[in-house]
Amino acid sequence: MRLPIRLRGVLLAMALLLAATAVVPVLLLGAAEGGGGGVVAPAPPFNSSRVKAVSWSPRIFVYKGFLSDAECDHLVRLGKDKVRRSMVADNQSGKSVMSEVRTSSGTFLDKRQDPVVSRIEERIAAWTFLPEENAENIQILRYEHGQKYEPHFDYFHDKVNQARGGHRYATVLMYLSTVDKGGETVFPTAKGWESQPKDDTFSECAQKGLAVKPVKGDAVLFFSLHVDGVPDPLSLHGSCPVIEGEKWSAPKWIHVRSYENSPDMEVETEGCTDKSQYCAQWAAAGECGKNPVYMVGTEGSPGQCRKSCKVCDS
Repeated sequence: MRLPIRLRGVLLAMALLLAATAVVPVLLLGAAEGGGGGVVAPAPPFNSSRVKAVSWSPRIFVYKGFLSDAECDHLVRLGKDKVRRSMVADNQSGKSVMSEVRTSSGTFLDKRQDPVVSRIEERIAAWTFLPEENAENIQILRYEHGQKYEPHFDYFHDKVNQARGGHRYATVLMYLSTVDKGGETVFPTAKGWESQPKDDTFSECAQKGLAVKPVKGDAVLFFSLHVDGVPDPLSLHGSCPVIEGEKWSAPKWIHVRSYENSPDMEVETEGCTDKSQYCAQWAAAGECGKNPVYMVGTEGSPGQCRKSCKVCDS
């Protein structure tokens, strides 16, 4: 029996709608932590209709609901007991140093650390159209009251960090918690930022540029380089001080070339050096065991304090 044309059209529209909103296979959250029976929760499907361009100079996009609540909570659990004072790259030497410019705490996860992390990394590659091997490990950041990151660039000024994978081309910043007030990501030199509507729910810091509020599950994608590979000075950005609440976020930096298989990595690992003047102090405090990803490193990704952690020949 042939269905009327109008009814066939309605059924076809319903089928397309269901396909577009179909939930991808469920993930087992918490299994990697050794707890009994993880939480079964669906990973949100990739849905380009949730992406909004908020600036073209620089290129900035916001994806509403990029992560599920369960995924956000899982990433926080992975990093909560390992976060340590965040570092910045020195513009001359390229070494990681402490600075009042950045007062958050952070730690790095392993790539493909568990099924949840793997699926998030795959989703980032699908959104950005950039290969997973070009990306650094996901970092977990915690900002408590008053903590911030002054405006800075994600591309490098030193040749040391550029040697591995080249400049950071794009950043995907995932929000793992909603901040009651403050903690916005601000772009103070974005063109036309003055026209962004703002009310008193935005902090004073956020009033001085194009600002994105940290909302749990949302993600921001912005490009630090122009399409021709030239650094974009308009990509200057910072994290406003947290005024009320606590901010958890997870940046993923993506380079112009492979970060995992850089030809310079072999040269880098031949020697036995520390990349920070604080390495001996951190090692004495037990950081080699508490924060091994940062201090020692992982396969193909050497850490910052290999000499002080005594994992290589001096």
